[in-house]
Amino acid sequence: WVRANIAGFGGDKDQVTIMGCSSGGSSVWNLVASPMAVGLFHRAMVQSGSALRLTDRGTSARTAAALLAHLGIDKSRPADLQQVPWTTLLEAQTAVAAMPNGGRFSPILDGTYLPHHPFDPGAPPESADIPLIISTTLEDAGLFLFNYDLDEAGLKAQTTAKLGPLGDRAVALYRARYPNKSPFLIQAQMATDGAFRKAAITQAERKAAQSPGKVWMYQWDWETPSYDGKFGAIHGIDVSASFHNYRDGMVGCGVASGRLMCDRLASTLVAFARTGDPNNDKVPAWPAYDVQTRATMIFDNQTRVENDPRSEILAFWKSLPAPAARS
Repeated sequence: WVRANIAGFGGDKDQVTIMGCSSGGSSVWNLVASPMAVGLFHRAMVQSGSALRLTDRGTSARTAAALLAHLGIDKSRPADLQQVPWTTLLEAQTAVAAMPNGGRFSPILDGTYLPHHPFDPGAPPESADIPLIISTTLEDAGLFLFNYDLDEAGLKAQTTAKLGPLGDRAVALYRARYPNKSPFLIQAQMATDGAFRKAAITQAERKAAQSPGKVWMYQWDWETPSYDGKFGAIHGIDVSASFHNYRDGMVGCGVASGRLMCDRLASTLVAFARTGDPNNDKVPAWPAYDVQTRATMIFDNQTRVENDPRSEILAFWKSLPAPAARS
């Protein structure tokens, strides 16, 4: 539709950028791996939505069967799903996903639109020439955590429960770098580093190994002052900044530092959409990502490029045994 109609709105069908955050970011990396989308877009950006693999048909069929069983609908009557209130569907999805062998509600490897995993074992050949931006926020996972009153003892107990004898080492690593962060935000960083950020870095590595399309990586560290700062650099905070929405509550309700951050990120995305390169006069010179330097733009009050940022923390998570893969 965009290719056929965008000229009527003053747009250029040969200069289309797709971008998305969270599940929207997942939609982007599905599109960059789809042969059906080749030629429809020319730059892509994944904000806090990186992943490497999709669900296969068998797993998807089991998930569908569990959902129908939970709702009491026979598989011979799939149209009955259209009569189910959305709140009931959401409750059923949540219940099925929480089962011991619960499935993932996501696009699947269908062999046509998605013939292979998007970023496993490598970057998708369908978009080898498409430049890409990949990003995370420092405390991404904080959006999914609610124990705001977590104290230091609770943080240590929780980390030890998850990591065993490595728990004390993990807390010490974070406290050495972030002595003033709340325990809530430290746990949010841990959850982010062990999942979201780990996948984003792997995705960037695999795209960097491909050519000719380049990849740039950024990390949003700027903490929102809203709600007394308890959310830190939370998941999705950079979305409003992407659109220069500096009045948004999570970008500080129009505070000067929030407006400056919006200037920086929005200008970056405009430059990327226009030229395929995010460099512009609002940010320092930003090299493309590679596995030798791992140049990463840190969006913060002192916006800067760091090579291999927080390397000691990320090396810790990388050293842990990988969890069993889910199809």
